Amino acid sequence: GLVCRLSEKHNVMWDQSGAIGRRYRRQDEAGTPYCITVDFDTLEDGTVTIRDRDTCEQLRLHIKDVPEYVRKAVDGEVEEDEWWKASE
Repeated sequence: GLVCRLSEKHNVMWDQSGAIGRRYRRQDEAGTPYCITVDFDTLEDGTVTIRDRDTCEQLRLHIKDVPEYVRKAVDGEVEEDEWWKASE
């Protein structure tokens, strides 16, 4: 799955306890740059939400595109306006 694919190149943490807002806060405190949320919409359309810690901006992206997007984001190859282009 997605966790396995991402953990090949990145430190990955799985957290399913508590409300999403609390999870985001915990990860913000831990210094996690990007949070990926799998929700009920994921089951319907195959998309997940990616949240940027520094800007708190979020986008929906198809699950197959997440590894490449995270790689680019971590490497600084994603421009700020690309957050919104990716979700259109």
